[in-house]
Amino acid sequence: MRVSIAADLDYFFPEPADVLLAVEAIPMKDQKLVRDKLTVAGEATPLRSFQEHGTPGRSQWTEANDRVQIRYEALVDVERPPLSIAGLDVPPRRELPPDVVHYLFPSRYCESDKLETYAMSKFGHRSGGDLVLEMTDWIRHNFEYVPGSSDNSTTATDSFLRRQGVCRDYSHVLITLARAMGVPARMVSVYAPGLNPPDFHAVVEVWLDGNWHLIDPAGMAAEETLVRITYGRDATDISFMTIFGYAELQSQSVLVAEVA
Repeated sequence: MRVSIAADLDYFFPEPADVLLAVEAIPMKDQKLVRDKLTVAGEATPLRSFQEHGTPGRSQWTEANDRVQIRYEALVDVERPPLSIAGLDVPPRRELPPDVVHYLFPSRYCESDKLETYAMSKFGHRSGGDLVLEMTDWIRHNFEYVPGSSDNSTTATDSFLRRQGVCRDYSHVLITLARAMGVPARMVSVYAPGLNPPDFHAVVEVWLDGNWHLIDPAGMAAEETLVRITYGRDATDISFMTIFGYAELQSQSVLVAEVA
């Protein structure tokens, strides 16, 4: 399946600010870049790649001032057949690859240690992929999707208690419950065809049977259509735009569609 992407960001910076962009699709085994281009117009320095060993994604630095327009265009072939994670197993912790163990621990927004008792009492009868599916189903049936109900300080525990949030919050809660039950889980920013309203989207990957598997706890997009941008412990690591300073949003649009 081929996916077209067009993301436009228009911001005003009253003072110079360093900006770290993470809007480019990652070349991976199950998603191949046909072509893509990231451009920055206005008062901004040339893009400088932020790449180092172990850093996911294709982040770029720029210094922005005054009015700045950022545009990312891409064509991506997604080769990921639908796959149910039912029946898949999670190996013992001691057998996990070193780069996967990292995703078992609590993090800034995913305090899995605080929800461990609840997770064990509610979902302790399940394991592996069946466990993740039951937790996902529980979130979808017990949470209300409410735009504006959370902010940059909202943690998984906050969302768990309020039983509401947006894709970011749904993902934080699933990651937290999964880690509490010994399933490595990480947060992924993606482009999602058919998302309503169109925007950047946050989903989850869980480590089962030796591979990472995508799952959208909000149920807003089909996992086989998603285009990964970057991944990490939680929202801290996957922001599409990190601003070290102050900026005013002028306009933003993200258009993602399947093409013939």
